Amino acid sequence: MSDRLKVTPNDLSAFWMPFTSNRQFKQAPRMMVAAKDMHYTSSDGRKILDGTAGLWCVNAGHCRPKITEAIQKQAAELDYAPAFQMGHPIVFELANRLVDIAPEGMDHVFFTNSGSESVETALKMALAYHRVKGDGARTRLIGRERGYHGVNFGGISVGGIVTNRKMFGTLLSGVDHMPHTHLPAKNAFTKGEPEYGAELADELERIVTLHDASTIAAVIVEPVAGSTGVLIPPKGYLQKLRDICTKHGILLIFDEVITGFGRLGTPFAADYFGVIPDIITTAKGVSNGVIPMGAVFVKKEIHDAFMTGPEHMIEFFHGYTYSGNPIASAAALATLDTYKEEGLLTRGAELASYWEEALHSLKGEPHVIDIRNIGLIGAIELSPIAGAPTKRAFSAFVKAYERGALIRTTGDIIALSPPLIITKGQIDELIDHVREVLRMVD
Repeated sequence: MSDRLKVTPNDLSAFWMPFTSNRQFKQAPRMMVAAKDMHYTSSDGRKILDGTAGLWCVNAGHCRPKITEAIQKQAAELDYAPAFQMGHPIVFELANRLVDIAPEGMDHVFFTNSGSESVETALKMALAYHRVKGDGARTRLIGRERGYHGVNFGGISVGGIVTNRKMFGTLLSGVDHMPHTHLPAKNAFTKGEPEYGAELADELERIVTLHDASTIAAVIVEPVAGSTGVLIPPKGYLQKLRDICTKHGILLIFDEVITGFGRLGTPFAADYFGVIPDIITTAKGVSNGVIPMGAVFVKKEIHDAFMTGPEHMIEFFHGYTYSGNPIASAAALATLDTYKEEGLLTRGAELASYWEEALHSLKGEPHVIDIRNIGLIGAIELSPIAGAPTKRAFSAFVKAYERGALIRTTGDIIALSPPLIITKGQIDELIDHVREVLRMVD
């Protein structure tokens, strides 16, 4: 390890950290200085078992050789090329490879740099699609309560997490929200998809009646709502949404930034649930979290609707300086190679039942009021401390780190989503860490 990584910098004030309790962190920093496969190394030399795939993104594990080598080679060969009116071969190869594993009908890919940018792109595509089709009155966007769609203005407008919205004014106009699908009174401690709640999709019909279908461009949902605490769709819910959108000519967008690239034991959640949307947003696992990248998948008919008019004219006035960056593209190709060679896009299915039983073994531990799981995602919901919401889970997060495990908390929910290379023994180790932490927190 480099000597410069063995010590904590003596001044932490300059970096305003994202989604962080900055004052608490800077009093007792938790510094990662190296990583390999399933573990981080902390600045004090401890191994930290990664129970969250970094931030839902390091699906193939850390510092994988094929990815590292691809980045090094590409950086020395072609570091950057503009994506506006120019191209480079590797990004076209990547798009073809992605289409090969995408759900049926998703024939085109638009590259971004993050999940937030993927969502913004998808929303703009939906609005522009209806306009080029002569249906410009369709400007409304429908999201869902407790939904997370990144942190740009479009994403927080259709999103439904109050803390991400309340400080930023009126946001986009013409946005409405369906109710979330969390029904703890009926579905607590469900293993897999809950039995109750498919009828909540019918709320979309109420919204259509309120606004009229002719004004609605798109509905966006996470197939599994991750950042809000792993809310799993009831059986039949997503198919009902698909049917209602089809009936009224509304585009259906799946935000698969978390669920894409093997998290549920299938390449995409659309495959897992057997429901094909019109647009899929991705990021995170597309490049194993190594270099920022996102990809928006669209059906052929959406893409082709823009391919009209004079050939020298730009068809879609949108994009980013780093769309399809050569080094990010190389990292993504090597990530796809790693997924394929190790069967990681489907490995979650092989481990799902073991993961489920291990997770639900925590039922009855102190403070646990619900456990949810699907694929290689899990959530342990804790009863909050009266007058101090989020404090119990945050305490569990800190204690888990001190014990040697990285978990994630949102509200009073512990969320787990380990790299897809995790072994059964490491699942046991992770759950044992959580068990001990639950017995330690007040």
